[in-house]
Amino acid sequence: MDQGPLRQAILKAFDSMSEQLQNAARFVLDRPRDVALLSMREQARQAGVQPATMTRLAKHLGLGGFDDIRNMYAETLRDAGAGFAGKAGKQVANQKLKGDHALAAKMLNSIAKQIAQLAEPRSLDRVVTSAASLAKARRIYCLGLRSSHAVAWQFRHVLRFVGEKSVLLDGIAGTGSDAIGSACKDDVLLVASVHPYTKATVELAEFAKSKGIPVIAITDSEVAPSALIAETTVVVSTNSPSFIHTMTPAFAIGEVLGSLITGHGGGEVLEAIKRFDEQLAALDIHLKPRIPQKWP
Repeated sequence: MDQGPLRQAILKAFDSMSEQLQNAARFVLDRPRDVALLSMREQARQAGVQPATMTRLAKHLGLGGFDDIRNMYAETLRDAGAGFAGKAGKQVANQKLKGDHALAAKMLNSIAKQIAQLAEPRSLDRVVTSAASLAKARRIYCLGLRSSHAVAWQFRHVLRFVGEKSVLLDGIAGTGSDAIGSACKDDVLLVASVHPYTKATVELAEFAKSKGIPVIAITDSEVAPSALIAETTVVVSTNSPSFIHTMTPAFAIGEVLGSLITGHGGGEVLEAIKRFDEQLAALDIHLKPRIPQKWP
């Protein structure tokens, strides 16, 4: 377990903590596995604080007591060891107990809350800042592998309407990264990446940064590998009652960014969209609505 379930909450509240609470919080941040396995008294001893401080930390984070923290970390440790197969087994058991309607409703309600959180001021500020940086770029390179591929693809699909500003780093025979070789400091790399993080994504983001290319990340944690590389990060939730993490919030951010960038354009963008419409019509891409027949 590289990160604990309370990492983001602790980072957000850290500056408001007393020195003793910060010492306890550092232990939880740095040693999430020990939080799941050691007794509260042993954790307090190793953190250099009184056991009561561990309880006060839990209450500072809005929890009832330190057992709540320990139970959360133990559950995360069990899930991490189980992998997708273990999580699927847990889902199947719950689904048999509560039914399909309950699981579907729980998933949809969870996604709706996650989307609503993205409209809160702090998240919106990051979205708008990211869009402004992307709009100014000479070219936008879009990267997303495995489950994150759809996010990068849809973002690039939206920008395809406004011309050749975007490049999707995707290709057969392992050639997807070749295109970024011609990138420069006037360009931007947009990276979509969530846990479990794909090694190639992180390596390519690190390469871009080493070349002075700004990186903007859509990811699931303030301390995700791509977030530590990026100039701006939009954090999305991937938690789901399903065995598989949800990509819906990340997908939504990709669409929002694409739309905002389009809105930054002027007459040239409108002309590009018009040309694209004409191209679609000339190639007869879309199914035309049927004209109702009139009977005598």
